[in-house]
Amino acid sequence: MLPWVVAIAFFMQTLDGTILNTALPTMASDLGESPLRMQSIVIAYLLTVALFIPASGWLADRFGTRRAFLAAIVLFSLGSLLCALSPSLPWLVAARVVQGIGGALLLPVGRLTILRAYPRTELLKVLAFVTIPGLVGPLVGPPLGGW
Repeated sequence: MLPWVVAIAFFMQTLDGTILNTALPTMASDLGESPLRMQSIVIAYLLTVALFIPASGWLADRFGTRRAFLAAIVLFSLGSLLCALSPSLPWLVAARVVQGIGGALLLPVGRLTILRAYPRTELLKVLAFVTIPGLVGPLVGPPLGGW
C-alpha cells in the first residue's frame, strides 16, 4: 500500500509543476488579471518547493518519516483546496505557497519512508514503481491544463 501512496504523491507533485502553464490564460480571464501576472503562481510554487526540499530530511528525522509524509500530504491537499477556492491572484499565490511546502516534502520524505520500510533486496523494484508515475506527471500536465 505504501508504494502506491508514494507513487500517487510523486505523480501529483510533478503534475502540479506543469499543469498550470497551459491553463494560465483561462485562469487570468476568470480572475480578471493579465496573463503575464499569472506567472507568479507558477513561480511561487516552484520557489517554495526549491526552498523547502532541504528541510525535508531534518523534518523527517525530527518528527518521523510517516508523520512528515502525512503532513506533506495534508499540506499539499489543503493547498490544492485553497487554490480551487481562491477568489483573487494574491489568495492563489498564497495557496500555491502552502501547496509548495507540501509538495517539497512529498518526494524526499516519501522516498525516505520507502527506504526505511523495505529491505535492500526489494528497494530497486519498489523505487522504480514509485518513480515511474512521477516521470509521467510532467508529460500529462500541459495537456490536462489546457483541456
